[in-house]
Amino acid sequence: MSGWIGHPEEPAERVTPDGLAWLASASRFPRSVVALWSAAPSSVRALPCGALFDAVSLPALFGRRVLDQLWTAGPGSGPAARQGGRLTFLTAPGTADRLPSLLDWEEWGDRVPPPLCHGLGDEISLPPLVPAPGSRAHWVVAPRSRTPWLPGPGVLLWACIRAARAGAAGAAGTAGAAGAAGASAGAGPGARVPLSFPGRAPAPLLSPFPSPVPG
Repeated sequence: MSGWIGHPEEPAERVTPDGLAWLASASRFPRSVVALWSAAPSSVRALPCGALFDAVSLPALFGRRVLDQLWTAGPGSGPAARQGGRLTFLTAPGTADRLPSLLDWEEWGDRVPPPLCHGLGDEISLPPLVPAPGSRAHWVVAPRSRTPWLPGPGVLLWACIRAARAGAAGAAGTAGAAGAAGASAGAGPGARVPLSFPGRAPAPLLSPFPSPVPG
């Protein structure tokens, strides 16, 4: 971690030389990208999607929940970047085409903010290699190797649905607590205040990852 930019719980990371080599390989002229970006590491650079990676962008708050799900209950994430009010995930090629249709079929898909998906034929601007003070773009999970793991559409769908369910459960719990507090405040001396229970949480979403083998 190289410093804090933006939210204090969101560290800005540096791209390693191996990570730069991987990013540059998305271009038809990787050596030129490495040379130019290394000479100006605090600059933003556009790279093509579709061959090396796709990109999926979500509103920052929801994207952060998705990232948390990937790291706390899933396999982790590939590189991810904060860009203004959005969080962008670099994903396996093909994700941009498949994720929207998968969300359309999911019961909870309408609870997921519509993602901006960039695939074959698109370009995306990527943050500086090093944190730049005052910049609205930085790496939350920076590329660190020449062969990073990238989530595919199924994994990202799983994380999005879990994030949506967690958000709904949190909202229900907050509403229930507020209702109970209001009822208690409005009751007279000696009055019985009914307990308020939030709605029962939905059935747990099955994970696409194999369960660990007991030791």
